[in-house]
Amino acid sequence: MKIIYTVIIVLLILFVITFSLANTSPINLKYYDVLDVTVPAYMLLFISFLAGVLFTGLMGVVERFRLTRTISQMNKTIRDLRRELRERDEAAPEEDNSSDSPSR
Repeated sequence: MKIIYTVIIVLLILFVITFSLANTSPINLKYYDVLDVTVPAYMLLFISFLAGVLFTGLMGVVERFRLTRTISQMNKTIRDLRRELRERDEAAPEEDNSSDSPSR
């Protein structure tokens, strides 16, 4: 299995290299007076891809924190319900003993 991963990574690296060599034409990026840059076409695509990966990763981290908070709240609810159930179970035998005594 490790060989398959290595082959996939090598093919991916070869794709990136050949893509970069085939798309070297310059592109002007302008954004009002703030940004005026000339970059190769492959660089623009790679930067866009990297920005998407970072944004998706950030959203994943936010979702993980939200799920961790939800799990903590649910664990607290479970603890409270178990404590309540234990208290009811401890109180139930005392009630049974008082009703078992014969009445005359």
